[in-house]
Amino acid sequence: MPTPTPTFDQDNRLLWVERISRLLDSQFKVPGTTWRFGLDPIMGLIPVVGGLPSLAISGILIMTMLRHGASGSLVVRMVFNVVLDALIGAIPIVGSIFDFAYKANDRNVALLRAHYAEGKYQGSGKGLLLFIILTLLVFGGLLAWGTWTLGALLWHWATAGHNPG
Repeated sequence: MPTPTPTFDQDNRLLWVERISRLLDSQFKVPGTTWRFGLDPIMGLIPVVGGLPSLAISGILIMTMLRHGASGSLVVRMVFNVVLDALIGAIPIVGSIFDFAYKANDRNVALLRAHYAEGKYQGSGKGLLLFIILTLLVFGGLLAWGTWTLGALLWHWATAGHNPG
């Protein structure tokens, strides 16, 4: 007779993931409010490199969830949450506010709990992954075009008054 698969609350590794997620996203409470935050928005205040530790830890959490029952579709959703958190979190001030509110790791734990409890998010996730990749390519292309256009405008402006002719 096969051994039954443990539930989320019986698997110590998944409970560890939940504890680390809580530390990153919602460990502390602002007194007198219902607002919660973790180390992620605090680390995000460090310019340039502040989001890297959180991104690395989030990656480890996703790998742990993948090894313990997360479907391909679920992992794609989790990666999307973390990448969105990292990209917007990199924007000064706006990113810190977003980190405070979005809580990608807590969202991922909730997704995994729904996966365990209700069997949600089954499948490979290839369609969602393709959508995310195409969206990132479009935004990347728009960003490259905007950067090139801005650079050309600045170059033109800087060299326009210095023409010896």
